[in-house]
Amino acid sequence: MKIIVCIKQVPDTVDVKIDPKTGNLIREGLPVIINPDDKAGIEAALAIKEQTGATIQVVSMGPPQADVALREALAMGCDEAVLISAREFGGSDTYATSGIIAAAIRKLGMPEILITGRQAIDGDTAQVGPQIGEKLHIPQVSYVEEIQEVTADHLIVKRQFEDGYHIIKIKTPCLLTAIGELAKPRYMTVSGIVEAYNKEIKVLGFEELKDDLELDMIGTKGSPTNVYQSFPKQLKAPGTVLKDMSDDELVAAIMAKLEEKHVI
Repeated sequence: MKIIVCIKQVPDTVDVKIDPKTGNLIREGLPVIINPDDKAGIEAALAIKEQTGATIQVVSMGPPQADVALREALAMGCDEAVLISAREFGGSDTYATSGIIAAAIRKLGMPEILITGRQAIDGDTAQVGPQIGEKLHIPQVSYVEEIQEVTADHLIVKRQFEDGYHIIKIKTPCLLTAIGELAKPRYMTVSGIVEAYNKEIKVLGFEELKDDLELDMIGTKGSPTNVYQSFPKQLKAPGTVLKDMSDDELVAAIMAKLEEKHVI
């Protein structure tokens, strides 16, 4: 059995800056991590590997420095790493990105299980995973919080759904988008780190993928999404703390504040 996990290297800070001209995030100088939902997907794949002997390829699209995230995945226990990187791919939106990643997966060979994170913390669109599934023409389940059964021809998964959940049986090959609750990622081991930096990371660039791409739908110019406005998260004002009051006084104070805000 073969598993491919798609990951993204994202900024690990709330102190972000936005390019006023393009509306894009300025990434230079920011500390980076593996996107949390993607890391839960890695752990889920590793658990399946331990059960079935599957092999895991971890794939990331980004600049050359994204190999740091790939080596972390290798140090956790993934078998192979692939970096999708080319200047022609820079500035791709979710539609363009999913097309490039889908082409890379076809190049690598279709796995039985393809796992992506639900969404990246630097974009929060939750679009790339499902778009990859559509472009590969395989069934998919989003918001997976538990993998209950794994066989060669199907999976049974638990999908988070508003205030409930779905239990879904899905044929392989298939795509799953992982949420953080799916698995708690393990730590890298010392031996794993040493082995990770001795492994070669395969690079797929424009020349390797161009024959399977919509060439007018890659990069900034080929992205149908236009950024209207971007802004960093705004900190909320601190709340009011009520101290040294009786229960009746607390109730009266809360009711007064609700009336002031026209809540009641």
